[in-house]
Amino acid sequence: MSAPRRIAVIGAAGGIGRVLVAALAGAGHDVVALDLPASLTRHPMSVPAIPIDVTSPAAIDDAVAALKQPEGGLDGLVNLAGYTLGVTPLAETGLDAFDDTVNGNLRGVFLTTKAFLPLMSEGGSVVLVSSGLAQFIRPGHGAYAAAKAGVIALAKTFALETAPRLRVNAVAPGPVQTAFLTGGTGRSNEDGDSLVPVEQMAAAIPMGRIAQPEDVTGPIEFLLGPQSSFMTGQVLWINGGAYMP
Repeated sequence: MSAPRRIAVIGAAGGIGRVLVAALAGAGHDVVALDLPASLTRHPMSVPAIPIDVTSPAAIDDAVAALKQPEGGLDGLVNLAGYTLGVTPLAETGLDAFDDTVNGNLRGVFLTTKAFLPLMSEGGSVVLVSSGLAQFIRPGHGAYAAAKAGVIALAKTFALETAPRLRVNAVAPGPVQTAFLTGGTGRSNEDGDSLVPVEQMAAAIPMGRIAQPEDVTGPIEFLLGPQSSFMTGQVLWINGGAYMP
């Protein structure tokens, strides 16, 4: 990206979020980090931080109020909110687990994106984070896949409804080597065992490994910047060749 911009990152304390915040701040952008209070405590940010719980409308309203500035709005918004509850066949998934997954991965993205849109400046860019599982369906991930497919639908709908004032795109990574694989930053023991078979997944990827955070933050930076100024409603699939739509 060229000119400095004001960019909010939701889910900033997660593995991808921390790398993204560092990259954006290092490029001279005015970055605001948002995440659960426990996550921000565990991973203190080097930029201004605002607590948020994407499942709480009241907490979202408080974050929006804290973000408002008289001198201008947001030029960019990255919504990384999401977590997994592990691998369970869909027919064996309990209602509480299903609702929890949809609440955090879809409803929370809807609530926060909707609330933050009025803060976006003309020409701003929004990047939502889906998952390869949204279309590359695998056993045991039904609730999460359904929620992340919904995120793609949100991105495309917001893109149509906010153009040409804003651009809204999505990235859809495969598995990324972060605490997300143990349940998510702020929601799990980040040093615990992975909830998914990482080695088995890596063996099935043509590039021979799962993604690192930098593999995802680069495409996000591209979608935030002027190089993608004629892209909206699009999905970038980041998976080392494991899925080719």
